Amino acid sequence: MQINCTYNESDSKRLDLFLAELSNQTRSLIQRSLEKELIYINEKIITKNGYMLQNGDQVKGQIELKPALDSDIEPENIPLDIIYEDEYLIVINKQANLTVHPTNDIRNNTLVNALLYRYQVNNLSDLNSKEMPRPGIVHRLDKNTSGLILIAKTNEAHFGLAQQLSTRSLKRIYWAICVGKLKDWSGKIEAPLGRHPKDRKKMAVILDNTKKARFALTHWEIIENFTKHSLVKVNLSTGRTHQIRVHFEYINYPLLGDPVYGGKRSETHLIKRQCLHAKEIQFIHPINQEIMHFETDLPLDFSDVLKSII
Repeated sequence: MQINCTYNESDSKRLDLFLAELSNQTRSLIQRSLEKELIYINEKIITKNGYMLQNGDQVKGQIELKPALDSDIEPENIPLDIIYEDEYLIVINKQANLTVHPTNDIRNNTLVNALLYRYQVNNLSDLNSKEMPRPGIVHRLDKNTSGLILIAKTNEAHFGLAQQLSTRSLKRIYWAICVGKLKDWSGKIEAPLGRHPKDRKKMAVILDNTKKARFALTHWEIIENFTKHSLVKVNLSTGRTHQIRVHFEYINYPLLGDPVYGGKRSETHLIKRQCLHAKEIQFIHPINQEIMHFETDLPLDFSDVLKSII
């Protein structure tokens, strides 16, 4: 995988972390590429994974990719709501109750199964295949989070979109309903996230061990306040697993319908999933450099909840 980009962040970042996020490969594979003197910073060979990138650094070279594993993932005829498609990428409005990609425990009824049925594996990118094949998958949404998700058809498009994710120039706007009436009209939640110390399937805010947590920042603003709930617009500065759900639970305003992080307060009698919808996405087309912006309506179950709490 060829790398040729500029690091455009005011904060410094470890080279191996940057390259791992950019290429969707493990840090051990990144280290192997560094040891083989395949990575250049400002035209100089860098072999230390702890090198700290600075704003304006030119990153070039090659990352050796781990080949995709043989897969038993079967194509499935699952309906897809395609918002936009060209020869390089697809924008899909993902329905709730659809896992994005297979895991060791889940092999069916995923977005990847649906993509394989519609496009076949040779017509999707294959960069994101660390532990198991995830053809076309650039980023993820939780199973029960609905909304816009990007799919890459070619490796060139995948690489360009992954770079925008890494530098945070790819913008994603979510709408959510919180349990409780927020007091301020806007704010931010800055709290590091890591694996829950007792339940490895969950994430948690971890304040006392920076080695087991990653920086996470969520911006929000109120769209409308109700008697016991708030409809909020959420803008992510980082894209950690379950970030929105964990952050709002952390400030004591869990998402409506979320039994995992909302507990008894989740009010699952109103909706059987978290009220979270990826409503807008904006990015630069990785091939023709055109600014692309897409927005989708709220799904029916989300809209019905809004009607019930007004």
